[in-house]
Amino acid sequence: MKLYIIAFALLLAGIVPTRAQEDREDRIETCKENYRTLFGVEALTGQGTDPEMMDILQKFIFGEVFTTGNLSLKLREMITCVTLATMQTLPQLKAHAGAALNVGVTPVELREAMYLTAPFIGFPKMLNAVGTVNEVFKERGISLPLENQTTVTEANRHEQGTSIQDKLYHGGISAVMEGMPGGLGEDVARFLTDYFFGEIYTRNGLDLKTKELLGYCILTTLEAESQLQSHFHGNINAGNTPEEVTAAVIQCLPYIGFPAAIKALRIIKQEVTKTTALATDNLVRLSKIIVDANRLDEYNAYLKEEIEASMQLEPGVLTLYAVAEKDAPNKITILEIYADHAAYESHLKTPHFQKYKQGTLEMVMNLELVDTKPLIPGLKIK
Repeated sequence: MKLYIIAFALLLAGIVPTRAQEDREDRIETCKENYRTLFGVEALTGQGTDPEMMDILQKFIFGEVFTTGNLSLKLREMITCVTLATMQTLPQLKAHAGAALNVGVTPVELREAMYLTAPFIGFPKMLNAVGTVNEVFKERGISLPLENQTTVTEANRHEQGTSIQDKLYHGGISAVMEGMPGGLGEDVARFLTDYFFGEIYTRNGLDLKTKELLGYCILTTLEAESQLQSHFHGNINAGNTPEEVTAAVIQCLPYIGFPAAIKALRIIKQEVTKTTALATDNLVRLSKIIVDANRLDEYNAYLKEEIEASMQLEPGVLTLYAVAEKDAPNKITILEIYADHAAYESHLKTPHFQKYKQGTLEMVMNLELVDTKPLIPGLKIK
């Protein structure tokens, strides 16, 4: 992966080690090739009112940034478009909307990327961006309105939103909103579930992985520090790698500047370091349980409820995986992985664990807890 002069900025952020200067003679040809592909015209022409700055800009963006990280031109242009939409730099958005179509972004994908900005920047700015993109569509002879991508109804938007929210962000923001005057925080939490996840994230056109990555770029542009922390983990849960998230932030850099990009890169480093540290401190054990065979169905119902609640509500519970022996279904083994000992102690105090413990007390004939040592610390279960 070529970082060129970006390496210096990332070094400040603590993301990459010092590197020797690389041969950059090919950046001019790379710039010309990328610019021709994106815009259908030549770069570095020396024409216009500010040829020197255009020379710097074009070689940096299209000759260097566009070679950093393993992102497709199509994804890079969607990132650029949501970044420009967030900044409300509409003339540049119009140019890059055309470039996005040139490299394979479909009209629906581009429209959905604009719609995705609404929960982050508000409806008026989103409508400005959509209006700009629609101008490009009309100039290209693309018929409007585009096909409907809604997948939810009034009856199921909450359920569908909850499903996505729980997958990406266990517990949502309910805890953050607790204690608001008049209990109005509950309304905000519901808005997030029903509107953000229920109406925007359920739309067709873009997959969840792409939505989360574009969302991270919007938050990077807004310098929304606390949300960048949580959305980093949302990206990982959606299937993006730390390297992909980092490359996406670097793609934003020429448009938002070094300070905002470095802030986001520092947060990525912080969260990766935190996750790695947690992995080395994981508490891993096997719970070997023998259940009264006559009450097995009753026990399994308690166990299912407890495991589902723990995985959904407790970030420190990384894995609870229960299996039964084929020839002796009342002999159950549970693989338990906790972020650390404190997460395990917290788990024991939860209402759902206490309900399981008290409810199955007379059903469990034998319990053996086997503490283990991971042979490959930090290895994730897919």
